[in-house]
Amino acid sequence: MQKEELKDQFTDLLSKFTTYFGKYLPDDVMESLKTLSSKQQSEISKIIYDVMFDDMDLAKKRNVPICQDTGVIQYFVKCGANFPLLGDLESCLREATKRATKDAPLRHNAVEIFDERNSGDNTGVRIPWIDWQIEPNSDSVEIYAYMAGGGCSLPGAAKVLMPLEGYE
Repeated sequence: MQKEELKDQFTDLLSKFTTYFGKYLPDDVMESLKTLSSKQQSEISKIIYDVMFDDMDLAKKRNVPICQDTGVIQYFVKCGANFPLLGDLESCLREATKRATKDAPLRHNAVEIFDERNSGDNTGVRIPWIDWQIEPNSDSVEIYAYMAGGGCSLPGAAKVLMPLEGYE
């Protein structure tokens, strides 16, 4: 198989993966939620879990993401130094993000900070976020991912800049 064909197939797989994890929770997470739900004592807690499960059922029936705020996509990549697409992996993930944004569809969340421009495809400077771990003497790749809605896992602080403050 030629490298370009391999890259196209890998990007297609990553796009389907990104679309999928926006719509379905992992089995272990679902089991934990069901267990936690069954242990609830207060009426409001039971209602919240019921609504959450109803939302997931509706998302499945309608083939849409579980949450409307699909957030900034984050990929955690453990890649072998000998993986044949190591040099192309970032571009594959960016293209997969673009395709998944259209196909899922995912909410367009990537906004360039100073340009105030939304790409419309969830890509931008360091978006999607890719956390790298390169493994020597390996040719495999493992990719874990999630959508960090509202910056729930993004460390830092936010400040609204007044228009007259400028870049400084």
